[in-house]
Amino acid sequence: MNEHRYTLTLSCPDRVGIVAAVSGFVAQHGGWIVEASYHTDQETQQFFMRQEIRADSLPFDAAELRTRFAALAAEFQMTWQISDSDFRKRVVVLVSQHDHCLNDLLHRWRSGELRVEIPCVISNHQSLRGFVEWHGIPFHYVDMPGNNEQAKAAAFAEIARRFDAERGDVMVLARFMQIVPADFCASYAGRIINIHHSFLPSFVGSKPYHQAYHRGVKLIGATCHYVSDELDAGPIIEQDTMRIDHGDTVDDMVRYGKDIEKAVLARGLRYHVEDRVLVCGNKTIVFR
Repeated sequence: MNEHRYTLTLSCPDRVGIVAAVSGFVAQHGGWIVEASYHTDQETQQFFMRQEIRADSLPFDAAELRTRFAALAAEFQMTWQISDSDFRKRVVVLVSQHDHCLNDLLHRWRSGELRVEIPCVISNHQSLRGFVEWHGIPFHYVDMPGNNEQAKAAAFAEIARRFDAERGDVMVLARFMQIVPADFCASYAGRIINIHHSFLPSFVGSKPYHQAYHRGVKLIGATCHYVSDELDAGPIIEQDTMRIDHGDTVDDMVRYGKDIEKAVLARGLRYHVEDRVLVCGNKTIVFR
């Protein structure tokens, strides 16, 4: 999608007239809605909406659109945002030593399939420096001593500093094999995406393929989710699975899983940067 568009996403307490009010507001200014999605969560009675509007159909820019929409948003107690497709999301990628997810994201970025900016890659290992710099992307090494909590806190403070300096919109943990501190999760809530190599909530933590093998499961999978202060328990964005059988070894499962991980992370990140994901408690509404 290369057409210049504004994307409005919102949530608010459900009531009669929300869709009419928003659509009427857009129509009042000559706006052309080209995509629209709605959902009400029955448990919370919270309403969710996503609309894409042709930018050239409005007589003003995104900043003025936000200013004019604010009064309507206040009337309906909305949590909302308006994004401009001309401004690509800035994605900072964190990785350790497994490079398959990173490689896939960089390929999609270079080919133009994933319309984002990648200002830098951050790692707690040096092994992927040459690969990242070959793509023309700055690589930053941040040491993370295994048993030194003070040093680890300093390392995450450095990651936060670099992320903020790069004006990052979202942080992607592309097999970044470190537990993220609770205060870091809170500071960037809804802005850290992780790929976990199991079909959550099964097999949280380390070595999930080994756990799955010893449990004798017949399906393995991967989960793209937002990071929270509870390990591998944040709101799920996307998942997929693959059938296996008794003849598959742990190594086979790891090999199969890499393909699932790449696809699930790419889809989950795409949904996020296209503003298709709205968080509802510990669940997500994903307007595909």
